[in-house]
Amino acid sequence: MTNSLMTTYNRLAVNFTHGKGASLFDSNGDEYLDALTGIAVCGLGHSHPAITAAICEQAEKLLHTSNLYGIDLQQQLADKLTALSGMDAVFFGNSGAEANEAAIKLARLHGHHKGIEKPTIIVMEDSFHGRTMATLSATGNRKVQAGFEPLVQGFVRVPYNDVDAVRAVAENNHDIVAILVEPIQGESGVNIPADDYLNQLRAICDEHDWLLMLDEIQTGMGRTGEWFAFQHYGIQPDVMTLAKALGNGVPIGACLAQGKAASTFAPGNHGSTFGGNPLSCRAALAVINTIEQDNLLENTRNMGQYLLDGFRDKLQGVEGVSDIRAKGLMLAIELEHDCAELVQRALEQKLLINVAGGNRIRLLPPLIIDKPQADQIIEIVSGLVTAFLSENTN
Repeated sequence: MTNSLMTTYNRLAVNFTHGKGASLFDSNGDEYLDALTGIAVCGLGHSHPAITAAICEQAEKLLHTSNLYGIDLQQQLADKLTALSGMDAVFFGNSGAEANEAAIKLARLHGHHKGIEKPTIIVMEDSFHGRTMATLSATGNRKVQAGFEPLVQGFVRVPYNDVDAVRAVAENNHDIVAILVEPIQGESGVNIPADDYLNQLRAICDEHDWLLMLDEIQTGMGRTGEWFAFQHYGIQPDVMTLAKALGNGVPIGACLAQGKAASTFAPGNHGSTFGGNPLSCRAALAVINTIEQDNLLENTRNMGQYLLDGFRDKLQGVEGVSDIRAKGLMLAIELEHDCAELVQRALEQKLLINVAGGNRIRLLPPLIIDKPQADQIIEIVSGLVTAFLSENTN
């Protein structure tokens, strides 16, 4: 049978039919432990009863009207997100790429309001912000950009976690209007910067009247043990983007802004047909309520530390293991060898993982994970790593 899908993915040979909690079940009825959660999307796991109920109830009432009219659930979600984040206003889209597109447009308009003819945004090497043309251009990965030139202009790239490089740009480029940065780089392998990195970027932005724009699409919604990663550092961004776990699988993205950035857009400057529809907003409200009611931020902190301690106990000092790091339930085991084949080996042991950056095992288990499930992840991954390194260091 011919494949009628475009060949945009190298898919693994498994089809999942249903899920429950941290488990997925394939078309043969086999159960898998999901330590990837759709790449940080299903933070509450699969088929969570509160999310299922919210979707079903809303589907019986109203799926879509238009942003030409008021949408009560959208307003409720905006109120909740601004209260949790300290931001002032929200624009809703359908994805992380759309949220970042909104942020980029907002920064450019902000620059034009300041009289800057060619507003420019500082972005980071090894970053990932999406696959639309503007977000692809902002992304610091030449591999995903190749073949799509000419890229969108208006970005200056510097190394991640390098404040001096940002200061050097500030001295030589007077068209800068914003910094767009991930608090933790996810797609390149859970790169965690120095503890004062975001604080220094905040100070630089304040000094030069730039916007600090944080891409929290992967780090947001409790993934790091706080609602948003910036809350670990006592700062406030001007713009923050969310998606992924916000809807627990229902597509929704959000661009939040505060201060001068919150009033930059005027009617007609930006929009979305489906963004912030009643169904997606109802799902997102159920996600937030569940995280609050079930105290999942604390569970994320506790289980993240439990997994980190477990991996360090099993793998610390093992030849070929470069680093083991985590922030909440965002973990990486970095090896000295490329290890993409471990994804298939883990699948064969009924565990879903990811390899990012070629040599970094990335783990993004759900916020609902418990100790027996964490123990299973530790045992399987540690065993795979030990066997793989034994094969490649002899």
